[in-house]
Amino acid sequence: MEHEITENPLRGVEATIGSGHYGVFDQGAHVWSWQPDGAAPVLWMSAKSWFADGQPIRGGVPICFPWFGNGRAGDQEPGHGFARLHTWHLSDIKDTLDRDGRLLVEYTLDNAMTGQQPDWPHRYEARFVAKFTPEYLGMTLEVTNTGQSHVPLDGALHTYLAVGDVRKVSVSGLDGAEYYDKVTGQTETQSGDVTITGETDRVYRSTGEVVLDDPVLGRKLVIAKSGSANTVIWNPWVDKSAAAPDFGDDEWQGMICIEAANALADQLTLRPGETHTLKQRITLA
Repeated sequence: MEHEITENPLRGVEATIGSGHYGVFDQGAHVWSWQPDGAAPVLWMSAKSWFADGQPIRGGVPICFPWFGNGRAGDQEPGHGFARLHTWHLSDIKDTLDRDGRLLVEYTLDNAMTGQQPDWPHRYEARFVAKFTPEYLGMTLEVTNTGQSHVPLDGALHTYLAVGDVRKVSVSGLDGAEYYDKVTGQTETQSGDVTITGETDRVYRSTGEVVLDDPVLGRKLVIAKSGSANTVIWNPWVDKSAAAPDFGDDEWQGMICIEAANALADQLTLRPGETHTLKQRITLA
């Protein structure tokens, strides 16, 4: 569904390339649109999303930082961390669009900007770079520990992908991977391709790329990553869609999340001065 983002209170960067479109919000350094010229939108956005300061944005690519969900122990608030609720600083020298239809956008965030965080009282600098091209969307999140003590870190690039019908897609590249099923609370091993037949919320132990095959839209997406121990696959299905106020009742059919993450038992620890880099690239195959 199309959105009149120009009427939206959230600031950001937008570019129109022929029939294509790129977009990032300053809040959360949140990539919300990658639509190459001549292609259908690759990222999914909810028509019910709250486009308001300090509220989470449903769809696109939320940056889950400095924790995923409610953290490893399950008691950290807000869900998926505080970084997606704060306005990041846009570096002017990186807001550039070239004649080949490539846009590079750079954002930064640090502890002075986000203030005291009781559940994560650490000094840090974060840098996020999004590179939009007609062929791929590349995203890089760098987090540096600028304090004097060790810092726990998990999180994700929580990427929502648009599909023709989630019940007909398949995801290859995870055969044989162990995963924790957050719906059942069980640890399982993937056999064959991933298909969506009900509520799905799985944290796979996998560092490789996956391929999303979408027969309805007639395309394949290759999702590659680095600096990520986990691939998360999520779809809320019927009941959770209906229960979420920022999610249309039937919108679950048109989306799937495939996320580059470090979560649960794969939480990281940053030593003083250490930087961790998380990358994800989505390519139209």
